[in-house]
Amino acid sequence: MGKATGFLDYSRQDNPGEEPLERIKTYREFHTPLSDEERQKQGGRCMNCGVPFCQYGKPILGMVAGCPLNNLCPDWNDMVYKGYWDEAYKLLSLTNPFPEFTSRVCPALCEKACTNGLDGDAVTCKENEYAIIEKAFENGLLDPKPPKKRTGKRVAVVGSGPSGLSTAYWLNKRGHSVTVYEKEDRPGGLLMYGIPNMKLEKKTVLRRIDLMKAEGIEFICGVDVGAECDISPRYLQEHYDAVVLCCGTGNARDINAEGRDAKGIYFAVDFLKSTTKALLNSNMTEADYISAKYKNVVVIGGGDTGNDCVGTSMRHGCKSVVQLEMMPAPPVTRAENNPWPEWPKVLKTDYGQEEAIAVFGKDPRVYCTTVKKFIKDDNGNVKAVETTKLQFVKDPNTGRMNMVPVEGSEEIIPADLVLIAAGFLGPSKYISDAFGLETTPRTNVLVTPNHHDTSVKGVFAAGDMVRGQSLVVWGLREGRDCAYDVDEYLMGYSNLRK
Repeated sequence: MGKATGFLDYSRQDNPGEEPLERIKTYREFHTPLSDEERQKQGGRCMNCGVPFCQYGKPILGMVAGCPLNNLCPDWNDMVYKGYWDEAYKLLSLTNPFPEFTSRVCPALCEKACTNGLDGDAVTCKENEYAIIEKAFENGLLDPKPPKKRTGKRVAVVGSGPSGLSTAYWLNKRGHSVTVYEKEDRPGGLLMYGIPNMKLEKKTVLRRIDLMKAEGIEFICGVDVGAECDISPRYLQEHYDAVVLCCGTGNARDINAEGRDAKGIYFAVDFLKSTTKALLNSNMTEADYISAKYKNVVVIGGGDTGNDCVGTSMRHGCKSVVQLEMMPAPPVTRAENNPWPEWPKVLKTDYGQEEAIAVFGKDPRVYCTTVKKFIKDDNGNVKAVETTKLQFVKDPNTGRMNMVPVEGSEEIIPADLVLIAAGFLGPSKYISDAFGLETTPRTNVLVTPNHHDTSVKGVFAAGDMVRGQSLVVWGLREGRDCAYDVDEYLMGYSNLRK
């Protein structure tokens, strides 16, 4: 432990962010890193406590506390404090293959379980991680290091999102020859087209992809896998020793309300993808994307993706934005029945909401509300949504609390563009069907408990298509565990981490 009283001597200091009215003018990341001296102080705030919940990564009352990757936070926080940046990276890379992603987009489960957070401000683990990985790139610690010896085994990974990249990373590190198939025009999956550039600049994703290529991983883009697609499951099974499916959850949850066929209603993932493609292809100079400019925007869904839609709409130059959330607003501070180190179920005002408040003078979120009807103009375009309030009512038969409409609470909200960010129901069915895989009642791919082998020999699955819609950090953990199982299948044993 570098400084025994660091948590008392130094206060928490976050990377400063650009003011909302300025940052909406670009699609760049908008936080400025602290100086090395100040960052080292933040590392010195770590207590190196005897029971580091930050790296626990296990459920407490049904919700995970701490990092699912079991990152060695106290160890590398100590190295940050001492200025041993190279050692800090070596410790970080033992568990996390892509800290440049998690340090930008992870909700920092480690910090929510930090012992300092029990009676004060948690350690800035996430931003310390950011500083470590960026220093590592600057110092040449991530020069290509292909395996010195190959095993002769070939593995196909279908999907290049967090779990696919993680699986490929660890299997290549082991010495297997890995080919990653991606149906989009660029690799990265969710990291490329599901997360906006202002949260994760695409040059950061491509920097890692280029490094993986230099270390021997092959990426083939613009290729869909399925029974009637570009490549069949049979081809992969015949040409590779193992196949790993990391295809995510492509089945978006819809809103089945009257008028759903109106033009101008899109799923959030399509809206966000179109913006990123336009940004990469033409720097937004060509009108080849779903635009919110001068439009009244209604976002259905109060989660992170809904917030990303709000932030993207602000950068487009929308006329107004409203974000509908079915559930009540959470409390501002922890409730008594939600103590540390549980995940804090508290109100979070994210970057997109901050920007909408700065421009329009009010929070875009409307709680306990759902869409009753989409209203069309004479040309079939959406022009408004009719909403209704919701309330919890106890079912007299089951005792369960259900959300039911409040009679007479209907309201008309102008809407030229509606974005559905209501989550996902499972992976695209055509993939499971093509491989003949057994699925769960939720349509996720069924795997052996605590393993990632499917009902088809030699075919494995990982990530969201197994566990359901989740976080990037869980995708990385799934990929790591899956790589172990694949390696054990191919070699009879594994020396990879699980």
